[in-house]
Amino acid sequence: MDEALAERALGLLSESFIAAAGPGGQNVNKVATSVQLRLDAFALRLAPPVFARLKTLAGSRMTAGGEIVLTARRFRTQEANRADARARLLALLEAAHKLPAKRARTRLNRINKAERLESKKKRGAVKAGRGRVSFD
Repeated sequence: MDEALAERALGLLSESFIAAAGPGGQNVNKVATSVQLRLDAFALRLAPPVFARLKTLAGSRMTAGGEIVLTARRFRTQEANRADARARLLALLEAAHKLPAKRARTRLNRINKAERLESKKKRGAVKAGRGRVSFD
């Protein structure tokens, strides 16, 4: 992923701070430390294969309207949660830009193919021996 896309993504972010659960004692009731980032994935103008990978990687974090919503509440301060959420978002975008590795087809030689078929026949015979017992 190039720097221009990262800058554009950070420019399109909208942040909101919400009350967080978890550590913080009484402070958690007074201060909204949890951050919620929203990014419109359509505004990034990604290539179709990259967008498809992003949609798969984001999963339930992407809304039907194409918005990615990340919530960070791991830390006790707004700044730390903001940095965490931005880092996670950039990691998600970088992962979407990486091409998946091509699967190399395995090739069996004649002997291995025969052994595999023989083991399948043995396993099938074991399974065929199970079942209802008839007393004929």
